[in-house]
Formats: sequence, structure tokens, C-alpha cells
Amino acid sequence: MPSNRSTLETDLETLRHDCAHLLAQAVKELYPAVQVAIGPAIEHGFYYDFAFPEPLTADELPAIEQRMREIVFRREPIRREEWPRAEADAFFAATGERFKQELLVAIPEHETISVYRQGEFTDLCRGPHGADTGQIGLAFKLLKLAGAYWRGDHRQPMLQRIYGTVWPTQEELDRYLKQLAEAELRDHRRLGRDMDLFHFQEQAPGSVFWHPKGWRLFQRLIDYLRQRQKAAGYQEINTPDVMDIGLWQDSGHWEKFGEHMFTTQPPDERIFALKPMNCPGGVQVFKQGLRSYRQLPLRLAEFGKVHRYEPSGALHGLMRVRSFTQDDAHIFCSEQQITQESLTICELILSIYRDFGFHDIRIKFSDRPPQRVGSDAVWDQAEQALIQAMQTSGLPYTHNPGEGAFYGPKLEFVLRDAVGRDWQCGTLQVDLNLPGRLGAYYIDTDGNKQTPVMLHRALFGSLERFTGILLEHYAGWLPFWLAPLQVVVAPISAPTEAYALEVAGQLNTAGLHVETDLRNEKIGYKIREHSLAKVSLLIVVGQQEMQDGLVTLRWLHGGHQQTLPLVQAVAELTRQNRFPSGKANNETEPVE
Repeated sequence: MPSNRSTLETDLETLRHDCAHLLAQAVKELYPAVQVAIGPAIEHGFYYDFAFPEPLTADELPAIEQRMREIVFRREPIRREEWPRAEADAFFAATGERFKQELLVAIPEHETISVYRQGEFTDLCRGPHGADTGQIGLAFKLLKLAGAYWRGDHRQPMLQRIYGTVWPTQEELDRYLKQLAEAELRDHRRLGRDMDLFHFQEQAPGSVFWHPKGWRLFQRLIDYLRQRQKAAGYQEINTPDVMDIGLWQDSGHWEKFGEHMFTTQPPDERIFALKPMNCPGGVQVFKQGLRSYRQLPLRLAEFGKVHRYEPSGALHGLMRVRSFTQDDAHIFCSEQQITQESLTICELILSIYRDFGFHDIRIKFSDRPPQRVGSDAVWDQAEQALIQAMQTSGLPYTHNPGEGAFYGPKLEFVLRDAVGRDWQCGTLQVDLNLPGRLGAYYIDTDGNKQTPVMLHRALFGSLERFTGILLEHYAGWLPFWLAPLQVVVAPISAPTEAYALEVAGQLNTAGLHVETDLRNEKIGYKIREHSLAKVSLLIVVGQQEMQDGLVTLRWLHGGHQQTLPLVQAVAELTRQNRFPSGKANNETEPVE
């Protein structure tokens, strides 16, 4: 029996690429008429796209997985061969693999054409791959089917994509599958239904329909950020959603990002674009009036709605949408102020994440991408300024080469959630290009015009996506100060309904989100129902509580219960409803 390789012996990307080819070989053996497309390694696994004569169903995945195991036991050698282009084209034409022929055409003439053979399966591939199928081991699992357009183009044929995961050891596979199962239980789309927060529908793909409780949660996040930003010296602005395409051409967004932008042409024949980013609008605000060096750094914040085209197959609840709100800010400063401003922004971002219960945070430094605006000299200056800020801060960071924005290098803040998944949220970007392109300047100490540095900063990134991350991180049991429905007051019997309404009224006056449950149902039933909806607190009132001016608090997450005077309960819950401020732990605390 083949043995699994250890993590030290295995290059994960090669292992996952090997397993993608293993999947394709198994599918070709079971379904000879299938056409194969592409099968790369991805984070945590692999996939392969196929054109089946008849649609595949999920019920058929176990048989494919079993055939993969059989091929592993065969230990078939994996051989790399270099072919003349014409020979490769003739081979794939003869075998009916038109997708491989298209890929072959896309390979530059100067590149070597390589194929990999294992058993009767031959694939066009750059590699690398392992020595034989036995080295792949058995720690793999096929996960799901999905639709995928060929080359991500909705005008091309729809293929079927099989996703899988593979790991060096069975222990690592089991751990990952456990993580997936836990993540499925925390799926924000299901929680959104259970908690009555939001929904999506086909008439507005990739856009959120917020329900009252969900919109309350969304606004609570904005209110929190407004408080933190005001304390940090930011001024809030708002810029138009629709602007003339000429602005986007001047900024460079149309050239680099145009395929992801929505455009419109009204009766006057001018072409407008829905903004995909807030930064050009921020520059326009900076340009109003004569700016002096004394006004720098000028920190302009905006909760701006942006619109970006995402293929329908890529949309995923709140995590991947076409219309979303960015908590953007643009700081206009001098070159001498970059380091200090960057340090201040990093401290603010990390403090905010602590408030939301995220303590495992990694920072990635991303430098110039292949496609960019600005000279190399400007990029050298911007990258060095950001590196200097990180070195001064003493914060650890890793290098993410070539992943900067097209106008400047950036820091990415990656959060690890309760089930070990990583989410890239906040960003800080140093931009020495855009202000000059759009004609922004300030007057320096000598009375000369100077182009400001522009720092782009996002805290959550997308508020919609951050909401989804929070829901999954807390499995719906959000901290009390953030919960969209904090308290439900439930009377034991009809005679105590008036007291229940009085209790709810006092809590509502104190600023809490409260509902009453006056239905003629048993308390046990109400507890189960409100637990499903992730209500933080159920306040139960009966005859004894009414007579003595008491309330019984039942925290539905954890089951802690206590009885207190109403006045004390209101005071304590009001305290817990305050915004946190960088506390070490902001989990909901039972009232003492």
C-alpha cells in the first residue's frame, strides 16, 4: 500500500497538482467521452474542469474517488515529455480535446511544449509533478461539484468543476475536513436566514437585501468606526456613485480595471461609470480650495458604495458581491509624514481587530505588480517608505511579491478566525502616483506647489464581507454590544404581560435592541426558538419578578441565568452595550 509523505518531504503545491491530474485520469477512465480543460493546485486543494456528455451528479463522486485510489495503488510513473507544437496539436485534435488545443494556441511560440503522461492519460502541462502516482498517497477527498465557465468567460461553455483536497498525511486531511464541517455549521448564509438579517435574489445578483435586524447590525459597525475615526482625527466625506468615464481614464482605473466596471450611457451620450473604488473621489475633495502644508496630514474617511463586476459563478453570499461598502480613508501627507502616519494606521487597525475578538493577525507586504502605473523610481520610494514604517513599528510581516495595487505597494492585514481560516481584510497603501495624475497639490513652506503622498487605508475592507466573517467567527453569537437583537422579554403568563412591556420599555429607552414575546407558548419553546435566532439574552418575568421588581436573565449562549432588580439589570446591560476600546477580550459577559 502506498504511504503518505510527510509535510517535510512534500511540496504541497506539487502534491495538489499531482492530485488534480490523478482526478483527471480517473474521470477519463470512467467517462472516456469527457473532455478535460484545466486543473490547477489551489489553496487547500485542487480542482479540475470537465465537459461531460451528460451532467455529472454528486452521487458519482465516490466512484471517481475510488478509481483515484486504485490508480495510486498502481504506482504508475509520471513522465514529462517535450513535443513539437504541431505534434501536440495533432494529438489533442485526434483525442477530441479541444480545450487543450485552445490552451496550446495561447502558449507563446518561444516556450517549450511539455506534456505529462501517467498510464493512458496525457495532459498538456508545465509541471512540475512527482515521480509516480503512488507518491500522492491516500490523504485526499473530493469535496463538491460546481459550474465554471471556460476561462471564466460567461460567453464560453459552462463546464463542471470538481473540487478536492489533498494533504501529506491522513491526520492533516482529517483536521481540514473537521474545519470544513465546522465552517459549514457557521455558514453566514444560513445564519442570515436563521437570524433574519438579509437575503439575495436573482433580480440583483451580488447585491444584498438587508432586513431590519441586518441593517441594524450594519449600521452598528459604521457607528463604531465613526467613533474610532473621529477620535483618530478623520473627517468624513461622501462622493458620487456615478462619475464621468474621463475621471477613471485619468486615474488609470479604466485601463487597469475597466473590465470589472459597470458603465452607463444616458441620453446626453456622455459615458459614466459606477465607481469601483473611492479614491479618485477623495482626490477631488482634496483639490477643492488651496491646501497648505499646515493642513497635512489631512485624513478623509468615506463609507463609499462601490460596484465591481464579478462572474456569477464567483458570487458567494456576503463574502463575494458586486455591490459593497468600503470603509475607505485617504490620508494626504508629505513624504516626511509617511512613516508616522503608517505607524498610526497600523496601531488603529490592530486595536480595532482586538475589539472584535481577533487576536491572531498577520501582516503581508505586497510590492509592485507586473501591470502598474508610475516610474520605477517612484515605486522604489513608495516601497522603501512602507518598509521603513514596518521596521520602525517592530511588527512582524511577510513578503507577498508582485501583489501590490497598480498605483502603489501595500500592507494587507490577515485575520485568523475561530476555525483557523484566514481572511484578508484591512489594507494600507502608499500612493505616489494617483495625486499627481489627478492634479492634486499643496503649498509647501517655501510657497511652492508639491504633490502630496496619498495613503489609502481600509479597516474592515468591505463591510458586507466583514459582517459575514463576524457571523462565521462567532457562529452567530455576536458580542452583546454588536448583536442585532440583544434582548427578548418573555412573560410567563398573561397577567405579567404589562410588566414585560414595562421592562422592554426601560431597556429600549436605555438604547438596547429589545423585543417582547407575548405568544401563548411555553418558555422552553421560546428558549429553543430564540436560541436558533442567536438572541443574546432572554429576560423571563413571572408573578414573583413582577411583585418584587425583578427580572430573570437567561443568556442563551452558555445558559448562564440569574435574577436581579430591574434597575440594576438595566444599568449593567447598558454598560455592556457600550462600544469596546481595544479590550483584550470582548466576549459577552454575564451580568454579575
